[in-house]
Amino acid sequence: MNAAPEPRLPRPRVAWRDVDGILLLDKPLGLSSNEALQRVRRILRAAKAGHTGSLDPLASGLLPLCFGQATKISGMLLDADKHYRVRARLGERTASGDREGEVVERLPVPTLDAEALEAGLARFRGPIRQVPPMYSALKHDGERLYVLARQGVEVEREAREVTIHSLELVGRDGDELELEVGCSKGTYIRTLVEDLARAWGTCGHVTMLRRTELGPFTGLPMHTLEALEAAEAAGEEALAALLLAPDVAVADWPAVHLREAEVSYLLQGQGVFVAGPPGARVRMYGPGDRFLGVGQMTPEGRRLAPVRLMINTAKAAATPGLA
Repeated sequence: MNAAPEPRLPRPRVAWRDVDGILLLDKPLGLSSNEALQRVRRILRAAKAGHTGSLDPLASGLLPLCFGQATKISGMLLDADKHYRVRARLGERTASGDREGEVVERLPVPTLDAEALEAGLARFRGPIRQVPPMYSALKHDGERLYVLARQGVEVEREAREVTIHSLELVGRDGDELELEVGCSKGTYIRTLVEDLARAWGTCGHVTMLRRTELGPFTGLPMHTLEALEAAEAAGEEALAALLLAPDVAVADWPAVHLREAEVSYLLQGQGVFVAGPPGARVRMYGPGDRFLGVGQMTPEGRRLAPVRLMINTAKAAATPGLA
């Protein structure tokens, strides 16, 4: 007689807490950006979380995760430039443009010396026009392109202008090339590799993609899920030590420092008369260098209006130096 299955215990409820800051995750292969975010959110027990600059499951590397007040500026990073390390295989094109797709075309790879390779790379540096791939999250008549692609449907896509800031060959192993790419938002690396291969007289696809930089997050340490789990076991202080302050995301913006009276008006959503870079988006700080959020200077640079406040205005009224 078969034993009755053991009852499944309910999953323990997470005691969510307020966490403010940015974590630079070294996203592993195989996880979507949202899956990675939810894993980290549970480790931190963060009540509010979001990510910026999503990565495909087949890509690894830098994924900035924003928590608490930092989620208010996550959208401001969507326009940031990005850097990738990419490996491309010449001679085979796949349906998806990466190693997971079915091979749909094979072509011989011509003899390519250093001069021929550089000539191809040079063609794609600077502003270029790209046709987005079918395997992308763009929509056509309300449907994601990748959904249509999986159904065998292909629709016309309009070319878009992007900028390749840097494009260098850093390694080669036969028909496999390793490249470093610095690019603007909206750039599809799979499309870039396919276009490069055509310029070299063959076809190609991406076999590895790793993001190394995004906007202001350059040269800063990334943290793996394993490191986060180890910090979780060590306690909340160990986890907090891995977080960056929210203003790191806009560290390259000019800063404006405000007096107590000016902060009081600002917290009510009112502009204040203060000097700053004409027409610029700025970081705003109150007494004690407390980060208040981001603001917009008027064209003449004499008045500042709040754009996004990074503090709880209800709590701020009771905070010494901010009332």
